[in-house]
Amino acid sequence: MKRLFIFSVLSIASIPVWAQDNFFKTLADSAATLIGQQVTYDPQYFSIGYPNGDVPANKGVCTDVVIRVYRKVGIDLQQEVHEDMRSDFSAYPKNWGLKKPDKNIDHRRVPNLMTYFERQQAKLAITDQASDYKPGDVVCWNLGGSILHIGIVVNQKSVDGKRNLIVHNIGAGQVLEDMLFSYKIIGHYRFSGR
Repeated sequence: MKRLFIFSVLSIASIPVWAQDNFFKTLADSAATLIGQQVTYDPQYFSIGYPNGDVPANKGVCTDVVIRVYRKVGIDLQQEVHEDMRSDFSAYPKNWGLKKPDKNIDHRRVPNLMTYFERQQAKLAITDQASDYKPGDVVCWNLGGSILHIGIVVNQKSVDGKRNLIVHNIGAGQVLEDMLFSYKIIGHYRFSGR
């Protein structure tokens, strides 16, 4: 699949500010389109096509929100993560006992997405300032213990106007919520493609 934005294949430092803003606005707007879809939280393993494979449209977990949003702007995280894991499997977490990459599931795991974004120099500072979390940013949280979560910052604001809302799936489907600081933030990324 061709990328819809020519600038998404460049490093973000070389992209003009107006183009960066446009890309991340489009990404955030794409995230907001997911909230009207009926999706049941379903963490089971699926055999899916490659590239551009997806679990059934009415199923998904938090990572599927991020994957589907990036697909809307022409970036296939399934392929991106799989290719990066094939090139340096040892750089990725070994939480699941795998001996080699698995194109069906690797991109659907929060630690793998975090590792991929870091390897693409997309990591940003974690702060307690709501203004640091811009539309199109990807945020990861620790919900407690080893339960990790991921979502995307969108253009809509909280009722008090102090925080951007998040599109995510924490068990109730793809929803829009004011939950940026509800859990401990463990990752903050701004990724426009490699």
